[in-house]
Amino acid sequence: MSASGEPMLVTGATGFVGSAVVRTLLEAGQRVRALVRATSRLDNLRGLDVETVTGDLCAPDTLEAAVQGCSGVFHVAADYRMWVRRPSELYATNVRGSRNLLLAAARAGVQRIVYTSSVATLGTTTDGSPADEETAAAYADMIGDYKRSKFLAERKVRALANIHDIDVVIVNPAAPVGPRDIKPTPTGRMILDAARGRMPAYVDTGLDIVHVDDVAAGHWLAWQRGTRGRRYILGGENLTLQEILTRVAQISGHRPPRFRLPPDAVLPVARVAEAWARVSGREPLVTVAGVELSRKRMFFSHARATRELGYRPRPAQAALEDAVQWFDAHHYR
Repeated sequence: MSASGEPMLVTGATGFVGSAVVRTLLEAGQRVRALVRATSRLDNLRGLDVETVTGDLCAPDTLEAAVQGCSGVFHVAADYRMWVRRPSELYATNVRGSRNLLLAAARAGVQRIVYTSSVATLGTTTDGSPADEETAAAYADMIGDYKRSKFLAERKVRALANIHDIDVVIVNPAAPVGPRDIKPTPTGRMILDAARGRMPAYVDTGLDIVHVDDVAAGHWLAWQRGTRGRRYILGGENLTLQEILTRVAQISGHRPPRFRLPPDAVLPVARVAEAWARVSGREPLVTVAGVELSRKRMFFSHARATRELGYRPRPAQAALEDAVQWFDAHHYR
């Protein structure tokens, strides 16, 4: 796909992955338009040469101006929370919001859309070996409202692309870590807690850790080289949770976790934490969905993205180091 003088719209541009996509596009010489909500924190866009337009995925009438005149859309925005008091919020943003944006983009004649899905929508293997884009998954396999909403959102995006003849490429990031995780995300919170010595125990699970800037590079490669209608895993390095927490402890100068807990031992704690969260309004440190997910190792292969896009992520160690250094530099506790 060739670049043009027309802007690229990035949704979720103020967030963790979205702001990394914005930076990648600017470095590639692209004009960038960022969709921001009226309440969005703009920290991650400060100092960048970006046009901003105020809108909301859940307000379709605000999206027409956002997509008008754009050659491409990077739909990165998502509600990424493992627990929420009103689960309907996840479905409103992730499913209906994606529908609203795709229809607006189709009406505006946008050339191509790169849709940011997640490895959460993919199946996993029974033996713990890395899954890929073709590993079977069904709605019944999805654990928790976040995974269910992203599964339904990707399915909706595929359906709309077929019905309205929209050029859509899907990317499925693994567990991104690195700088500018301002919230932080659930994965970032885990890294931060480990860096502060608040993770004395672990469960026997695993994640595919990838640098957020490599995920952003994968988005741009998908725009340039991706095959229409195809999905691409944007992963990095598969590590057990013990390996992740040990590396973070070593980076930050803390003792690595010593105790392994079975998920069944953590589940009652998660239920109590969620019950308290409903009373206090504060997000629980451990969630039922998170514990249930820990029963499987979320290991994935990014071979297709490497082969077809030229995607080459850096080692997970660099991602973990950059994340810890950024949290330290910004005095996160």
